[in-house]
Amino acid sequence: MARFPLPSCGCGRPHAGFACTEAPGDGTGAEGRLVEETVLRAVFPDAATRRSLIAAFGLGTVMAAIADVLPLGIAREALAQAPGPLEKSALKIGFIPITCATPIIMADPMGFYRKHGLNVEVIRTAGWAVIRDRAIAREYDAAHMLSPMPVAMSLGVGVAAPQPWAVAAIENINGQAITLANKHREKRDPKDWKGFRFAVPFDFSMHNYLLRAYLAEHGIDPDRDVQIRSVPPPEMVANLRADNIDGFLGPDPFNQRAVFDGLGFIHVLTKDFWQGHPCCAFAVPAGMPREMPNTFAALMRAIVEATAHADKAENRREVAAAISGPNYLNQPETVVTQVLTGTFADGLGQVRRVPDRIGFDPYPWHSMAIWILTQMRRWGHLQRDVDYTAVSGQVFLALDAGRVMQGMGLPVPASPLRKETIFGREFDPAAAGAYLNSFAIRR
Repeated sequence: MARFPLPSCGCGRPHAGFACTEAPGDGTGAEGRLVEETVLRAVFPDAATRRSLIAAFGLGTVMAAIADVLPLGIAREALAQAPGPLEKSALKIGFIPITCATPIIMADPMGFYRKHGLNVEVIRTAGWAVIRDRAIAREYDAAHMLSPMPVAMSLGVGVAAPQPWAVAAIENINGQAITLANKHREKRDPKDWKGFRFAVPFDFSMHNYLLRAYLAEHGIDPDRDVQIRSVPPPEMVANLRADNIDGFLGPDPFNQRAVFDGLGFIHVLTKDFWQGHPCCAFAVPAGMPREMPNTFAALMRAIVEATAHADKAENRREVAAAISGPNYLNQPETVVTQVLTGTFADGLGQVRRVPDRIGFDPYPWHSMAIWILTQMRRWGHLQRDVDYTAVSGQVFLALDAGRVMQGMGLPVPASPLRKETIFGREFDPAAAGAYLNSFAIRR
């Protein structure tokens, strides 16, 4: 399980070593690099010693010397053996019926769980508060959560006491939109939205934080000039129909369903705010990697494999057919297909082609978590200062996800931190405090 600070990789630097181009490797692929790095750490546990030896003699010489004593082929064979028995194979995973949960959902009908020895029951759940409460009660072994939820739960925000849950993988990137009622077609400038009533799925959601930031960018105070209320995603279209809200920043397929039903139009996709932003996550109890390592590893392989499958454009129609039915999204297949393929009617008379309307990338960047923490502070959800880097490393399990991705041949970043462009501004996670203090509108 990832802990702060990150363990050093074989090159001696404190980063995710399985992605490091300087890490030991002899052409045997990810498995060989993993073995060699593990052996190097075991023989020279002190990072400074590793660095000095590598600097003096080079990686090849150091690894050759170790190999004289401990043939690496033996270690590779040991690693290649079948994993240990699963501590628990029958699992319950709660989900909300939205396209953000695509990998979690599709892994059931498309057999990804079974492939890895798991008997998983995916359980449709009414709303995020129910997901959270059932997760805390351990009625669910893992859960589809909004990516800020495990951060808030682990810090004791919105719950009676801290509940250590972790983001094992990001489920989707992009994939959200602001949808407005048809009566507001002539009010496309957010400066004209004073008095509007908006819905978001949950207080601790990217939807809430992105909507607040978007409004503030246009001079609208989200706590004084508009109303923002939490509404479960499956109820958003009904609330739009009943004129209880003027619009929502919500997940698909409900933006597209509002267009399909002739009730609203897509004002803007959230990818235009922050390309590649996270939304939902695959969350597990923070102790699961330690308490059930084999089950956790099997789950991660199933989820990462399903995520990679879903991300390929050529698979999107097949995936839409698999998840549209009554046991999962319970939506017209054409609605889900429009979302996943990115060819869709926008409700304003146009057919748009946006292939990256939604994407699926499992890597839980620590910089994503740090941005979430700045917004929790900005809007008063988090009342105290915390160590952003430490919290992000403990809640977003980048090392665990990276290991699985590397083993599948997927690219893994060299560091879990990166600069982002959000609303046209650079967000540097190393300067999160200055970023937070730069906002004129905040609580």
